[in-house]
Amino acid sequence: MTAVLVTGGAGYIGSQAVLALQDSGYAPVVLDDLSTGLRDAVPPGVPLVVGSVADADLVARTLRAHRAEAVMHFAASLVVPESVAQPLAYWRNNLAGTLGLLEGCVEAGVRRLVFSSTAAVYGIPDALPVQEDAPCRPINPYGASKLAAERLVADAAAAHGIAYVALRYFNVAGADPAGRTGRRRPGATHLIAVACDAALGRREAVTVFGNDYDTPDGTGVRDYVHVADLATAHVAALRYLVDGGESLTLNCGYGRGHSVLAVLRAVERAAGRPVPHRIAPRRPGDPPAVVAVAEGVRRILGWRPLHDSLDRIVADALAWEGRPAAPRQRAARAHA
Repeated sequence: MTAVLVTGGAGYIGSQAVLALQDSGYAPVVLDDLSTGLRDAVPPGVPLVVGSVADADLVARTLRAHRAEAVMHFAASLVVPESVAQPLAYWRNNLAGTLGLLEGCVEAGVRRLVFSSTAAVYGIPDALPVQEDAPCRPINPYGASKLAAERLVADAAAAHGIAYVALRYFNVAGADPAGRTGRRRPGATHLIAVACDAALGRREAVTVFGNDYDTPDGTGVRDYVHVADLATAHVAALRYLVDGGESLTLNCGYGRGHSVLAVLRAVERAAGRPVPHRIAPRRPGDPPAVVAVAEGVRRILGWRPLHDSLDRIVADALAWEGRPAAPRQRAARAHA
């Protein structure tokens, strides 16, 4: 089986990608410093190397030791409000980590990379839905650091013959439909996870940040994508590269937006009870609406999402959160 290094593979999205790789016949190897990821998120039998992706020598040694032929790079910090409060940490983690990874790949001769990027690179779009060639004007340090990392990947690819797919994904939510993994760390910040907590009585209410946006109901609109579908998109990107595909950058979403209040109604339907909420002022760094044009990921990579409805995303998230033995923990600052 082809070995694939997964950085941040003990985190929320990375652990789902590990499962998708296994399901597709690959042999994942996880590199994670466990600053926010958890050992329990790595499936039994999957090698776990504990260390920093910014350590180029460690990356190169790990790639060689496991004869990895490709990398999926998820290790990053990714909470928008936190990035506004701690910009230096975000630049260090997101840019220096990518630099170390690329140096290790070049040293080890690994030339295939699937890079975890974000719709936050667009900032406040001029038009919706957002095309991949839309202007990139990030409005928070998270988006700015990921855009800089994208440029770093492109420069390294041009100089060293690396083929890459950068997936700019939108709001990732849900949990593994088979119940194998989901959000595990404390301090939920993602709306759907927060709403599930409120529905399960673990928090008093959901805070809705802003109800005066220029959107249908005044609350922020996002394109939510199921974490399991996102993981299969990464596997599709890997196959594309293995087949000789050229480097490209693609949006990964469903092309449909849902408001904050629509999400709360979906959680209420799934839980069968009201979700209390309160209105608060807008948060710094939040755009009013972000929805993807996501035709390329389907046409070029052959991606076929299987869980592309808000009700399915919410149902899987609630099932994970509501398990009697479920980890009641999610990340306030996490590997992707």
